[in-house]
Amino acid sequence: MMIKLDKKPKGVTIIEGFPGFGLVGTIATEFLIDHLKTEFIGNIWLEDLPPIATIHQSKIIEPLGIHYNKKYNIVLIHGITAAKRMEWKIAEAISKIAKMLNAKMVISLEGIGAPGMKTSNLYYYSTDPKLKKAMNKNGLKLLKEGIIVGVTGALLLKRTKLPMSCIFAETASNLPDSRAAAKVITALDKIFGFKIDTKPLMKQAKQFEEKLKTLLKGAQAAQKQVDKKQLDYFG
Repeated sequence: MMIKLDKKPKGVTIIEGFPGFGLVGTIATEFLIDHLKTEFIGNIWLEDLPPIATIHQSKIIEPLGIHYNKKYNIVLIHGITAAKRMEWKIAEAISKIAKMLNAKMVISLEGIGAPGMKTSNLYYYSTDPKLKKAMNKNGLKLLKEGIIVGVTGALLLKRTKLPMSCIFAETASNLPDSRAAAKVITALDKIFGFKIDTKPLMKQAKQFEEKLKTLLKGAQAAQKQVDKKQLDYFG
């Protein structure tokens, strides 16, 4: 595992989002990267990461990119690669980045399944008393029962001293859910005062949804080709 950081701001809040249920975390962090003034400051490289380069609008999209917003002192860790069998390593990388940057807290953005729902509720888990109050004040419900998997699950199980919080949006489908991601963004906007214009949020989130569908579909197809070549080689 290798972590590359061109800048090392201190006392940051880390917000991470990875492909999960409804792609909520990936869509939400993508939206923040594009709508806050951020700069690309590094990436996470893993030996087991499939060697697949994704290009969008003539730019390389990092599978595990790190972005920074100076105004709010926020580091965004954005994943477009499914982290199957790499969850513990990515969680370890996030923990190392938090130590390197003397982070104040880590916030994970996730989708949780709610088949047949008509409205999308937001839930939270937090070990930070102040953030708990802010989340309660802004209508998020405390998650009392649930099973959390993936990178977020690994981070929660690490039980570090660093304050850890999660925002979960209900989603009825495993397909990209821009509506659920938009609710997460609205909640973050209220809690941190990002001053993001939320009026066109759904329209723009839908565009991100289509973009991510294309990127992930291409990555999955490329992975199948890699797997096929390996089978052909060993077969």
